[in-house]
This record gives sequence, structure tokens and C-alpha cells, in this order.
Amino acid sequence: MKNMTLGKIAGACGGTLIGGGENTEVQGVVSDSRQVKEGYLFLAIKGEKADGHDFIPQVMKQGAAAALCEKAPGQPEGPYILVEDVLKALQDIAAFYRDGLDIPLIGITGSVGKTSTKECIAGILEQKYHVLKTAGNFNNEIGVPLTLLRIREEHEAAVLEMGINHFGEMHRLSRMVKPDIVVMTNIGECHLEFLGSRDGILKAKSEIFDFLQENGTVVINGDDDKLATIKEINKKTPVTFGLDPERAFYAKRLENRGLLGTRAEIHTPEGSFTTEIPLPGQHMVYNVLAGCAVGQALGLTLQEMQAGIASLKPTGGRSNLIEAGDKVLIDDCYNANPVSMCAAIDLLATAETRKVAILGDMFELGEKSGEMHAKVGRYAAEKQIDVILCAGEESEKMAEAAGKNARYYPNREALLKGLKEVLEPGDTILIKASHGMGFAEIVEYLKK
Repeated sequence: MKNMTLGKIAGACGGTLIGGGENTEVQGVVSDSRQVKEGYLFLAIKGEKADGHDFIPQVMKQGAAAALCEKAPGQPEGPYILVEDVLKALQDIAAFYRDGLDIPLIGITGSVGKTSTKECIAGILEQKYHVLKTAGNFNNEIGVPLTLLRIREEHEAAVLEMGINHFGEMHRLSRMVKPDIVVMTNIGECHLEFLGSRDGILKAKSEIFDFLQENGTVVINGDDDKLATIKEINKKTPVTFGLDPERAFYAKRLENRGLLGTRAEIHTPEGSFTTEIPLPGQHMVYNVLAGCAVGQALGLTLQEMQAGIASLKPTGGRSNLIEAGDKVLIDDCYNANPVSMCAAIDLLATAETRKVAILGDMFELGEKSGEMHAKVGRYAAEKQIDVILCAGEESEKMAEAAGKNARYYPNREALLKGLKEVLEPGDTILIKASHGMGFAEIVEYLKK
């Protein structure tokens, strides 16, 4: 970390440092006791399954510099910083740390495609900069500050994914990140249970503008009807991307190469080039366009953008192609909503072998959940998917709507037991559901 001592950290979060070590330099910050290294600050967060306070003696033996906690340890074996709320303190520390950074920070939000867009932007920027990016699903009120605190002297840019499902969350995330560039992917039908409607989602996501840097840049998907209503932020017109030639960054002459990706002609205000996008799914064209818009804002040449696109690789759990014996798996089980479900089905539909979709519940859809699961089922049938396997309480409606090619299982365990009698050699298999359905277990089963 950049010049962060225990004394500065205590001051940043209004905590009380007990046990000395005011000038001790902190090397990193973690909330998982297993990740504690020499000189790290340990966050004693109370979770649903475990209380971090119980691990303070253990992390001290591992060499932790101090613990950040809400109650004094029973037998303190090292310094600790006492605060009223560890999560609030973490966010205050991250906001303080961010104010000392002098590199561009790119904040990514939207309903669908945040992680894939993050990977595309980072991959393109890495042709010119040493980039730090959000790891895994660290995109919430714990993950975002921890990501900020991972920024080191050698980093020249940071790409942060910012996910929410309630009003006010984006405001709190943006207070920490204070992005120089904001990228908004789309406004889809997810988190409706808490945000009510697509207009509600747009309003919640737009809280990111509250802390946009004064001369910051906003990059939006101009083909999205809701995002297209954003005409001006801080007296600046947003930079648009999409398939419409009226966008600042657009693509044409798209050639779908199925699971191999898409060939496209990319147009920017500085010129154009033809490229092979090595990621399956036409939706990846949008992600690459967003990456080019950010790249050009940060001074990349067309050649650097083209090289960055060529270097892209799938992320585990997101349209990741896996050869499993005589079968091909499309591992897209990280998360799901109606838009991303249909995009994944589009990808599966390009396969030349028998097509099998293993689909599960989509969470946080509110009152329209049944209707939206049925919509996905009908879409899979329209795309002529050969076998549609649905698991989960809500997915019964998906199976009903999918019709004769569908089978329904009440849960993941029942589906696993029935897979052998359904699958055939040479199948291409899509696995997709909300993360909480645990479909990664299905991927591991099929890999073996």
C-alpha cells in the first residue's frame, strides 16, 4: 500500500489505535483470516456464518500488523483499531486512500456484462498500462474498498466493477471510487425485487455520477433505450458505443463465428480496424467497443486496441468454453438474469452439435419472476435448443414454457442424478443460473 500507517488508518476511519505501532506501515488489508500475511491489517467483520473477531488471535500469530474491530479482543497479542462499525470504517479508509492516488480509475456498472466488460477494458488498457482490476466478484460494499486498497505504486490504471441491488449503494461505492471514467453497459431486468422497474434501476445506477471527477468521462451503451436518455453529465456529453453508426464507437460487418467468437469492423473517432474478437457471443462486441472508448480516452492507439482485443480470454463462469471429454461445456454459471440468459442461449444456438441447456433459477426478479422465467423458456424453444433441463423452484415455469424438449427437476441435486440418462456423446452444453443455485457443481461434475 502507498504510505499507509496504522496511525493514518485510525485517523481516516475515526478509530482508536490501541497497543502502539502508530508508524507501522501496513502492507495490505484483508477480511479473510486465511489471506493474512506479515504486516497486513485484518478486518474483523461479523458475517452470517462466522465472526471475524474470533480469528484475531490466529491472525496475530500469522504476523498481522493489527486488527480492525468493533470490540476489544479478549487477549490482544498485538495492536488493534477499535471502531463502531468495521464496514463503515473500511469504506472510510478506502475513500481516504483513493484521495491519495493519481492514476485513472474506471468504474463499471450496468445490469448485464459488467465483469466481461471489465475484462475487455483491462485487456485493452494492458497494452499501454500496468492495470489493476476487480478480482472475482469483489464488486460490492466490501469488495470495492478492498480492491481500492490493493492498488500499489506500480499500478498505472485501475478498472473497478461496481454492483448494487438497492438504492443508495451506488452512492456509497462512488464516494470511495470517485471514478475518472464511468462505463454503463445497459439497463436490464434484474434486481427488480428491490429497484422496482428499469427506470428504478437507471436511477440507482446513475448514483455513480454523484462522485464522478469534475473533468470525468461517461461512456454509455447508446443502443440501450434507457441509457440513451442520458444527454449530459457535468456539462459534458457522454461518449456512446453500439452497433448504430451514429454512436462514437460502433461496429459493422459482423461475422458470427459461433463458439470461436466474432469478426467485426470497429470504428472510432480516430479511425477503424478489422478484428477477431476471440470471445463467443455477439454481446462481446459491445464490451470490446466500451474497451476501445476507454482506451482512446486514455491515449491508446488503434494498433494497441487491436492487440488488446486479440489478447482477450474468457473468464471462468462467464461463457468459458471447456472441453470435457467428447463434450463442450459453456460455463456461464456465475450469475443470471433474463437478458444474460437469452444471450447465453443465443451462443448455444450457434453450436453445430446437439444443443443442451442446463438452466436454473434467476434471483431478485420480484413479482415478475414467474413471467420472466417463462419468457426464457419460450426463448430457448424458439432458438430450437434440443434439450432444455431446468432446475429450481422458479424454473418450473421455464420448463413449462419451453415445451416438449424440456425436463424439470426440483433442485440441483435431482438434476445431477438425472444427467447421465439425458446427455449424449458430442453434446454442447450450456450451464447457467444465478450464482446462489450452485451450478458450478454441475460444471465440475461434467468436467470429470
